[in-house]
Amino acid sequence: MSKRDEYVEKMKVQLDELNSQFNELEQKAKAGQQELSKKYSEQLAQLHDASQAAKAKMEEIAAAGEDKWEALLAEGEKVHKAFVHSLNYFKSQLK
Repeated sequence: MSKRDEYVEKMKVQLDELNSQFNELEQKAKAGQQELSKKYSEQLAQLHDASQAAKAKMEEIAAAGEDKWEALLAEGEKVHKAFVHSLNYFKSQLK
């Protein structure tokens, strides 16, 4: 397995776990009070966008040639960290 394939697999596992947490939080938010629903809806939309951006970057890295995928790593890590940060912030708002 190439380094790129290993990285993409690792990123996929992490993204799947983050999306699982996102789905749990989404259910909690939907069960929350009506007045908070709008706030949660906006934050959930932002989380959804962050999730989609991370998935798109992972797919871009997976599709990149062996000679180009490493150049995408920094941006991929940045997108991933942004998703993690957004998810953690949203979790803190639900407590």
